[in-house]
Amino acid sequence: MPNPLTLPQLLRIPHVDNGLRFDISPDEKRIVFSWNRTGTWELWESGVQEIATASQTASCLTPELQGAKFSPKFSPDGSQLAFALDLDGSESYHIALHDFKTSATTDLTPHIAYAHQPNITWSPDGKMLAVLSDIHGQFALHLLPVDGSKGRILKNVFHPAWDAAWSPDGQWIALEAESAASDRSIYVMPINRPRKGERVHTIQLKVNGQLLNAQQPAWSPDSKFLAFSGENGEWHDIGVFDVDSKEITWVNESVGDDTQPAWSRSGDTIGWVHSEGAQTSFQFKKGSGEVKEKKVGEGVHAFPRFTSNSVVILYEDVNHPPDLWKINLEDGAVVQWTKSLDEDLGFARPEEVWYAGRDGAQVPALLYRAKECKRAVINIHGGPNWHLQFSWNPELSFMISQGWTILAPNYRGSTGYGKKWQNASIFDMGGVDTDDCAAGVKYLIENGLADKNKIGVTGRSHGGYLTMTCLTSYPELFAVGSAVVPFLNWIKSHKNSREDLQHWNIENMGDPEDNKELWIARSPYFFLDKINAPVQMICGANDPRCPASESIDARDKLVELGREVELLLYKDEGHSFLEIENVIDSEVKRMEFLTKALEKTI
Repeated sequence: MPNPLTLPQLLRIPHVDNGLRFDISPDEKRIVFSWNRTGTWELWESGVQEIATASQTASCLTPELQGAKFSPKFSPDGSQLAFALDLDGSESYHIALHDFKTSATTDLTPHIAYAHQPNITWSPDGKMLAVLSDIHGQFALHLLPVDGSKGRILKNVFHPAWDAAWSPDGQWIALEAESAASDRSIYVMPINRPRKGERVHTIQLKVNGQLLNAQQPAWSPDSKFLAFSGENGEWHDIGVFDVDSKEITWVNESVGDDTQPAWSRSGDTIGWVHSEGAQTSFQFKKGSGEVKEKKVGEGVHAFPRFTSNSVVILYEDVNHPPDLWKINLEDGAVVQWTKSLDEDLGFARPEEVWYAGRDGAQVPALLYRAKECKRAVINIHGGPNWHLQFSWNPELSFMISQGWTILAPNYRGSTGYGKKWQNASIFDMGGVDTDDCAAGVKYLIENGLADKNKIGVTGRSHGGYLTMTCLTSYPELFAVGSAVVPFLNWIKSHKNSREDLQHWNIENMGDPEDNKELWIARSPYFFLDKINAPVQMICGANDPRCPASESIDARDKLVELGREVELLLYKDEGHSFLEIENVIDSEVKRMEFLTKALEKTI
């Protein structure tokens, strides 16, 4: 039975930001998180013992400050809050500060012509922020005084930096930066000058003399240990670096990826998110004890933060938008902290399936099965180093409620299914990943889930790119395509991108001159004449990742070729749309475009 809610109503359901972190004050009296409850991304504050329902206890912190606010971080004494500010959707984050005593909010980096990463860490004395800025053309580690005085560069590792963590004793900063391909590396850098006669150098984490693929550094409260998520064979496990001995030990070794480590307030327990395929859980270990597991439900957990007797974690599933939940670590009791949705919509959880790729390899996917329907859509996730899980996807659930079957491939290049699977698309972007997605059409037809000529394809970001490669490489398979914030031309996109994105391109597709033939061969822009189906492109004018100019070029070329094409350009948006009215408008028009083609009688 179709859900009675319309797509605009579903999209207006708010959710807590699940892409960046929330924070709990040092005294555990406050929690601050980014929430689009009003349709814009604001910072909300709630008491730790309260439940932030849609009408009660949460209060908006900085409504007078324009822009979307993310990634709050309390100062060590809890009197101030640093956060990232996106003014125009371009991800050129400013760094802002809110003072709880005066209620004043200050943009510490006004009128900048460069970007910051949204990850911020405080000095233990509360006088300084360590931030990641590309003011000199590459994301490097800078120190930014909170009194408004001029900052300075601290370290440039000449690879794009992503995250930083200042040790509680003030002696070290752990820096996460890109390494080879999609790998990351962690540098442990001394901050204070060493004692006379003592030499202390930056340490790059290694195992058996080899650089370690490691990310998400987290300091123990006593600063003696640095936890991280690192590659340990085929999977990511939680490792601990001993600052004194310089040795690395593994907290756990298991099938599945373990990420986002966090320490208890006492430092005797470490927790993390454990992921196996489409679902996750929270796992933790006290001292040398056994690994224990707790979870809210059969969905997706993220960003655990300990309190004195519990863990607060983001959780979502097909019927629950991302919200904060509290899990009691003794008895496993769960309490929903923020409540973005009061009702249970009754959406069915997708099935995790595998189907044969074009070379016979088994491709994992989520199948949203509609009853007695012969129309279907291949929905392609972005990243590509990401994967679709049992998460909140109102657009997909709405399609199912309208009677369409959805197949969401976790194609080669996706995370979640081992390192070999993730690395399989290196120097083959637009090749094996396109093949994996296109092979889903055969699976749908052979299993009676869709009729030939009644299958569409859509996706966002890298999924938008793969939508276009599917339409150009396999034009006979698809009745329609809608590409959301796609890129179409590796050469032009690379030339117009920030240095961090250029670094990723080179690491995953080779040098643009040496591998020019490959870059052209994998750029759907040069093969638009192959497209037979109606095609829609949806873009943000301020997108730094997939510039709208490529879609404009493609639209013009498709018009010249006499193809059916629609371009939707949102001038005040970037890669991720921030304003709810633009989200609704673009998603409704995407659905209308797909419907027009798939419901047409042939």
